[in-house]
Amino acid sequence: MTTVVPTSEEDPALAVVRFTSELAWADAGPEKCNSNVGKICVEFLCLPESETSCRATSSRLCLEAQECIVMGRWLDLASLMLTSADLIFSNSKVSEKDLECIFTVICNLVSKSESPDEQLEMAKLLCGKIIQQPTDKPALRLKILFNLYNLLENTYSRFYVYMKVLNLAASGKVTEHVIPSFKKIDSFLKEWNLEVKDQRDLFLGISNVLRESKSSGKDSFKFLTKYLATFSGEDAYAMGEAKEEAVRTIIEFVKAPDMFQCDLLDMPAVGQLEKDAKYALVYQLLKIFLTQRLDAYLEFQAANSALLKSYGLVHEDCIAKMRLMSLVDLASDGSDNDDEVELWVVKAITAKLINCKMDQMSQVVLVSSCAERVFGQHQWLALRLKLHGG
Repeated sequence: MTTVVPTSEEDPALAVVRFTSELAWADAGPEKCNSNVGKICVEFLCLPESETSCRATSSRLCLEAQECIVMGRWLDLASLMLTSADLIFSNSKVSEKDLECIFTVICNLVSKSESPDEQLEMAKLLCGKIIQQPTDKPALRLKILFNLYNLLENTYSRFYVYMKVLNLAASGKVTEHVIPSFKKIDSFLKEWNLEVKDQRDLFLGISNVLRESKSSGKDSFKFLTKYLATFSGEDAYAMGEAKEEAVRTIIEFVKAPDMFQCDLLDMPAVGQLEKDAKYALVYQLLKIFLTQRLDAYLEFQAANSALLKSYGLVHEDCIAKMRLMSLVDLASDGSDNDDEVELWVVKAITAKLINCKMDQMSQVVLVSSCAERVFGQHQWLALRLKLHGG
C-alpha cells in the first residue's frame, strides 16, 4: 500500500489541487482556459465565467479545497480534486510516476472519513474517474485501483472497487495483473460476506476476465458453474437472467477437449432450459454428452447441424469427445474395429478417464476404475453403499 509522506508544509491535497489546476489549462490558451475554468467555477465556486482566469481559478480552487479540509468535507474535496483528472491523464507532460503520486493523494482521502457510507461514495467517485478511459494507461489505472482497495476499511467498499478492477482488466486488456488475485477468492468471500446477488456478479466478472485472457478454459468454466450454482428453483424471475450464461456454460463444456465431468444437470439454472423454446436443444445436447453415447450424438447432429455450427461447435471434435465419454460407460461404438478400440482406450487412459489394462492376446480390456460423467444423487448413494460395505 502506498503511503503519503508530506515533503513540505503545504497539505498534500492542496499541493495536488494547485498543481493539477494550473497544469490542466496552462497550454490551452485563453479561450479554452476560460471555458474549462468557467465550468469548474460555476460548479464549485458559484462564480460567473466572466470573472475567471486560469491563475485566479487555481487560487480559488485552493481556497475551496482548504475549506473542505477544515470542515472535514472529504467527499467534496475528492470531487474537487478529480475535476481535472481526465485532463491530467492525457497530459504528456505528466509522467506515470507523477500521476500515481497525484492519485495516491486523492485516494488517501478515503482514510480520513469515518463514515462507511461516505467512504463508499468516495470510492464510487474515484472509480468512475479512474476507469473512464480503460484503454489509456490501463496498467497504471489498475495499480491506482488496487491502492484505493488497500486504503479502504469498509468491506463492501473493497468489494465494489474489486469489481471495478475486474471490469478495467477486461476492458483494458491487462488481465494478467488481476488473475493472480483469483487464488485468494475464497478468503475474499469470507472477508466481504456478500449477499447472493453480489456473489453472482463476482463469479461472472472473474469468468469474463478469464475468458478475455484466453487462459485455462477450466478456470473460466469453474467460475461460470459457481455463478449458476447460486440460483435456486424457488426464484424463477431471478433465474431467468441466468439463461444466456447457462447456455454459454454448456457450450464451453462441450467444446473443451479436456473436460469430461460436470454437475450442470443438477443445477436449476441449467434445468430451466429443458423446456425453453429457444434453448431446449442446447439442454438436450448437454444431456447427450453426459448420459448417452456416440450414436445419440450422431443422430442429434444429423438433425441439428446448423445449430451446432451457430455455437462454433466442430463436428469432428464433438465426435472425438463423445467417443471418450462413451468409454466412461465401459463401451465404445459397435462399428469400431479392433485398432480403433485400442486407440480410444489409450486416449481415455491418457485423459485419466479410466484405469485399465489391455490384454491384447485375449482382446479384452480389464477396467479397474472409471470416472463418472456426472456425480449426482445416484452416484453419492452408490459411494455410500461401498463405504458401508453394502
